[in-house]
Amino acid sequence: MTPRRRRMALVLGIVAGVAIAGALALSAFKKNVTFFFDPSQVTAGKVPPGEGFRLGGMVTKGSLRRDPGSLEVHFVVTDFQHDVPVSYSGMLPDLFREGAGVVAHGKMEGATFVADEVLAKHDENYMPPAVAESLKRHGESREGLATPAAAAPGATPTPAPRVNAATTAGS
Repeated sequence: MTPRRRRMALVLGIVAGVAIAGALALSAFKKNVTFFFDPSQVTAGKVPPGEGFRLGGMVTKGSLRRDPGSLEVHFVVTDFQHDVPVSYSGMLPDLFREGAGVVAHGKMEGATFVADEVLAKHDENYMPPAVAESLKRHGESREGLATPAAAAPGATPTPAPRVNAATTAGS
């Protein structure tokens, strides 16, 4: 084999190796990607059948049911336009409650979302950006109250007064 053919074989081998490594990396990445959907998208049928995804929204007040003697929990997730019933078997996060934001990972089985994992918002002000955008798109506030457009004309919200602990501790 001439030096030119040897170089060409080496270059082709390197290109083939990089192509195979890239294909394997993309395949692994595709398997690990989990898409987020809100209840309106789920009820519209935009979810790929049989694939896992994240469902986000607010837990409907009064929808939480626990099966006696088991860890099975049923609740409804809403974006204030559509509702999706959720079934979960396991321990719920401490911050999980009705009327709060939630993101659940799982897949649809019939008309029910069967969750593998349930995540609750972590503090009073946090909401996953995709959930907040979905609620904003559907014209609802976080707590499910009236939208700001429905508030009294000219009314402005007033923030609660802040108390400085350093100045009040010595009083």
